[in-house]
Amino acid sequence: MTKKLLIIAFTGLSSTMAFAADLYVRNGGTGGAYSTVSAAITAASDGDRIIIQPKTNGAAYVENLTINKSLTFVSETNYSKYFVQGTITINPAAGRVVTINNLSSGNFTIYNVVASGPTTGGRTTLNLLNCDLNNVYANQSNVTTNTSGCIVRGALNFSHGRATANKAQFITVRSSSNIQESYMATSDVEVFGNIVDDVLSYTQPFYDFKFYNNFSGRISVHGIKNGGSNEIINNSIYSTVSGDVAPLWISLNNNTGTGNIAIMNNAISFVIGQTNACIQTYSTNVNITASYNLSTNPFVTDGTMTQSNNSGSVNMNFSNTAYTVTGMNVNAGNPDVKYTDLDLTRNDAGHYGGSNSWSNYWPANVGNKPQVNYLATPRTISGGTLNINGSGFSK
Repeated sequence: MTKKLLIIAFTGLSSTMAFAADLYVRNGGTGGAYSTVSAAITAASDGDRIIIQPKTNGAAYVENLTINKSLTFVSETNYSKYFVQGTITINPAAGRVVTINNLSSGNFTIYNVVASGPTTGGRTTLNLLNCDLNNVYANQSNVTTNTSGCIVRGALNFSHGRATANKAQFITVRSSSNIQESYMATSDVEVFGNIVDDVLSYTQPFYDFKFYNNFSGRISVHGIKNGGSNEIINNSIYSTVSGDVAPLWISLNNNTGTGNIAIMNNAISFVIGQTNACIQTYSTNVNITASYNLSTNPFVTDGTMTQSNNSGSVNMNFSNTAYTVTGMNVNAGNPDVKYTDLDLTRNDAGHYGGSNSWSNYWPANVGNKPQVNYLATPRTISGGTLNINGSGFSK
């Protein structure tokens, strides 16, 4: 009986794999390939891979793309990007998975990656890997967006998913409506190891979030899941321009729900403007705890929160070109073993500290090699099942 079941399982797998095909796109349609990406999409079936040849001298495929199938897009030349000058629209559908590798949208502001609407009957997954993009607008209901190793010249907007090792002007997690998602994802929103030149913000009432090891100009929270638990841990927050709000700004004054936000092991430096507060909250319903945070300014807070072991006027040096923080942040984070650094010493406050250290993700293209873009392992093991979750991609 076991042998028969095994044969049936392999037969089913072989049958599924037989339907997937590789379709080639090359300049001028040489070698029997398609001459446009749109033509390949039209000819493709769900599960196919479209392999695109980068044009000579970086020339573009000048076309708008509408992706209405589960497809994977890759470059025919390893470690080289293909250039599509046009807007890329993903039509969401239940169970649809679209993966885009090595795309360049060029240095334009009008050509974006867009999820055209919410998904009905299930969820859509969009994976963006090692791309050079202008803006990403994927903040639709029932859409999960996983972005890694990308340059986004403007805004990376999404409603659920994971962002690792991207460089963007803004990263914004928000839903396009306040309507409850009809097909909830089972995971939290995770934003790990990104460069955010301006603001990393969260306005999403349906999922918990984890912001770890980012280098950002400001972190703002404007909405959270009712009764949830959220974490802002080991980020470096650095701004050379004075502003009207604190570098850590929790603006939930219109939120009547409850929940928790832990703010821990962050390194902060900013120019005092309309406020001198390092952390500012307008929430009376959400439980905010702030501990082991360091600032080059006096550690001033505004609003109600539970505090412990925070330090101000700390000698630290930040660079928003090398994306480093050095000085008295070393071994200044939470001493609990679960926050220890990769070398098993005490947590370094800032984006290099802890298990999700910046060094896990950057440089994002070291040696043009495949990259692990996510790895979750337990810091301590006391028995039971060992669960490890990881993912990676090749360029």
